[in-house]
Amino acid sequence: MTPNVTAVSYGPKLTASELEQLRSILTASGATFQSESRGGDSRFEVHTAELAVAGGTDSGIATLRHAVAEGAQDGLDTAIVPAALRAAPRKFLIMDVDSTLIQQEVIELLAAYAGKREEVAAVTEAAMRGELDFAQSLHARVAVLAGLPAAVVDSVRAEVRLSEGAAELVAAFKAAGHVVAVVSGGFNQILRPIAEDLGLDYWIANELEIVDGVLTGKVLGAVIDRAAKEKYLREWAAAEGVAMEHTIAVGDGANDLDMLGAAGIGVAFNAKPAVRAVADSAVNMPYLDAVRHIAGV
Repeated sequence: MTPNVTAVSYGPKLTASELEQLRSILTASGATFQSESRGGDSRFEVHTAELAVAGGTDSGIATLRHAVAEGAQDGLDTAIVPAALRAAPRKFLIMDVDSTLIQQEVIELLAAYAGKREEVAAVTEAAMRGELDFAQSLHARVAVLAGLPAAVVDSVRAEVRLSEGAAELVAAFKAAGHVVAVVSGGFNQILRPIAEDLGLDYWIANELEIVDGVLTGKVLGAVIDRAAKEKYLREWAAAEGVAMEHTIAVGDGANDLDMLGAAGIGVAFNAKPAVRAVADSAVNMPYLDAVRHIAGV
């Protein structure tokens, strides 16, 4: 049989017993192993198994994902990926920014200058868990910034750190001729230089209103929320001629759920429990470039 599904496992250290248990789970769920390989580096190890699943249907893949989730092992995550996505000559990668592409939540860094970091962080956490409407919560969080000098934006920009492996992930996709985009509920004033430095193909975020060198506590235009993230994924992929089946979306919060669900594969990156529970796959270690292995790049 021709392999039509790939199981990609990754973790700090993959043991023989963990991999044997994984083989048992996959075999019991109807998968036939065609080949296996090992990879990774000093940070994490990767095991890739090419599988034949009768029909390779969405339902068959869903069955494998459910079985893997039921038999989850600490320190080992496994993504079940359609072989056609990994083999696609051109792919489209779209990522969230705060707590995904970068390590921090920018709104919290800004709020610290207003003495409101803990208050804003609590609202951010609730919004990312899906307990609050994102647009309403964003307006409330931005409101606390009113009166701050615009110079704090520059200060915060200097504090931002890319997630480990982020630059390597983008570079690998770009070098292979794929398309890379980010869509953020954060702010253009922070994202713009990051996007330009990384050479991203597409990017968008909210725009902080600044009048006479002072933050007004408002954002300009429509908020980039959960629905907007999916909208831009579909629009940009279509503009590049990439089928949705060949797209990869990565995010951590409830406002990423629509784009994670719409993509060919959705990856929950160190995500909130509600996101991990429904995403196609998860990366529960700090290395964003693990997504390379999932996508076969």
